[in-house]
Amino acid sequence: MEKRSDAGPGGPAASEVREVEAQEHAALGELTVAVYRQVLASELVDYAAVLRDVAGRLAAGCDVLVAADGDRLLGGVTYVPGPGAYAQVAVAGEAELRMLVVDPVAQGRGVGTALVRACVDRARADARSALTLGTMPAMVAAQRLYLRLGFVRVATRDDQVPTGLPLLCYSLDLRAAAAASSPSSGGAAGAGASSP
Repeated sequence: MEKRSDAGPGGPAASEVREVEAQEHAALGELTVAVYRQVLASELVDYAAVLRDVAGRLAAGCDVLVAADGDRLLGGVTYVPGPGAYAQVAVAGEAELRMLVVDPVAQGRGVGTALVRACVDRARADARSALTLGTMPAMVAAQRLYLRLGFVRVATRDDQVPTGLPLLCYSLDLRAAAAASSPSSGGAAGAGASSP
């Protein structure tokens, strides 16, 4: 469990990033569907059931994290520890970030940043070489967040979702970030993805 307080244009957002609790599965699933529908301007067809299935992600070995302010969910993300059922772009040695969402009323207050940083921390703890993700072209705000946190676009690894829409690959090289923050390299502790 980790407390993060990030200030943004909407004012300070004190949020706790932690594992999702069983009684929150339905609420997180509905929030995820609502945000995806809004961003993609789509009814999502069969994908809505996948987005709602928090228990299924957990059963497959993923970690599902939430940002909460008390008992109010502000957002959520799925951390995929490596290639498997929920990985879209991760290869051996990499972890993947999936289904990042922030409640529209909490956007711009650091919630998404806190959730992504929690996944970066997990990937480092798991000794992964990189944290990767796939995003859709319409998810422009998320792409700005990823770039700000040190992810780079890897167009050679782009793919497409089952409906044929493009899936853009981004990756954060955790080896480079670790080398930049090591005392022998002269970098500051916490450099790389965890820098503002």
